[in-house]
Amino acid sequence: MNIALVHDWLFHMRGGERVLEQFCTMFPTAPIYTLFYRPEKLSNVIREHPVHASLLNMLPAVQHYYRYLLPLFPAAVQTVRIPEGTEVVLSGSHCAAKAVPVPPGARHICYCHSPMRYLWHQFELYFPRRLRESPAWEVLGRVIEWLRDWDVATAANVDTFVANSYTVRDRIRACYGRDALVIYPPVDTERFRSRNMPREDFYLCVSALVPYKRVDLAIAACRLLKRRLIVVGDGPLAQKLRRQADDAGDRIRFLGWVGQDELIALYNRCRAVLFPPLEDFGLVPVEAQACGAPVICFGKGGATETVIPPESGVRPTGIWFETQTVEALADAIVRFEQLRRWFDPAALRANAERFNLARFRAAFYDLVYGAASEQPARRLAA
Repeated sequence: MNIALVHDWLFHMRGGERVLEQFCTMFPTAPIYTLFYRPEKLSNVIREHPVHASLLNMLPAVQHYYRYLLPLFPAAVQTVRIPEGTEVVLSGSHCAAKAVPVPPGARHICYCHSPMRYLWHQFELYFPRRLRESPAWEVLGRVIEWLRDWDVATAANVDTFVANSYTVRDRIRACYGRDALVIYPPVDTERFRSRNMPREDFYLCVSALVPYKRVDLAIAACRLLKRRLIVVGDGPLAQKLRRQADDAGDRIRFLGWVGQDELIALYNRCRAVLFPPLEDFGLVPVEAQACGAPVICFGKGGATETVIPPESGVRPTGIWFETQTVEALADAIVRFEQLRRWFDPAALRANAERFNLARFRAAFYDLVYGAASEQPARRLAA
């Protein structure tokens, strides 16, 4: 079967790239089409595939400023040329990948990580009031409205939407007026597992350092409680977050991105994982539970589908906090410390197994091979 894979951009190995890695394993001869490509930090599984990037990829050092090129993405994605004879286009999209031109006769399955969060449900976080009240907003606001219209219109380019959680399914309905199947992302629970290491007295936060991840809450709560925190990850907010932690001394450490073996060791050694964002799904809580680490998470969004609180009446795997404030997260940390004996590593592991690789692959094999025999239901006019 001729299958083409499409991904928004390829710079790092984060949640979306882990999903793409599974698609690459399932369809080993499929080419990849993307806006930007820098192979240095990608896995060998992805690098072994032929990758076709847009013209924007030719800009020097574009990985440092690509976010500011967002208004150019609609034109850039239209330059992508998937060859005729392709039977299924499988895109992983949280931005522009769903708008890729699809050749005649091919079906387009979009695995949607979320509609563009900076245009919709997290708009105010990316465009704060001071910006919206500035003179520049007269122009920028029009660009935002145009991008929203484009985002909605290009949903017609997709035959089948697949959401990575019920949270995202609801967003797809709200933004695009379309229904979606739900297939949870995969976690390699054979690799992420307990190594029988003793638990130590630090908390762990694993995240890209970008606004919506709210790593600032984890830092502030640990400063308030004088708890130790290790932050794994990097991103545009790195310097700001380091300055926020300056007065904490050695209690708060930043490791940048680490290798998978080191990450698994940290999951095995930490007291618990702090997960403060409103997330689409979130691989980190599942990886942590697979390694026996409880999770303290914001009680909305995708984490509520993967983390079981004590109030559920079944064996808990973490604590929810109800508002994205320092005080709420700090209270949740204290509550966790009072209830630590409630968290059984076997229950954590069993909950994580619901998201294993075999389940994900079986669901997508059925979907892709079934789609190849059907006629395209929708296609955006040229």
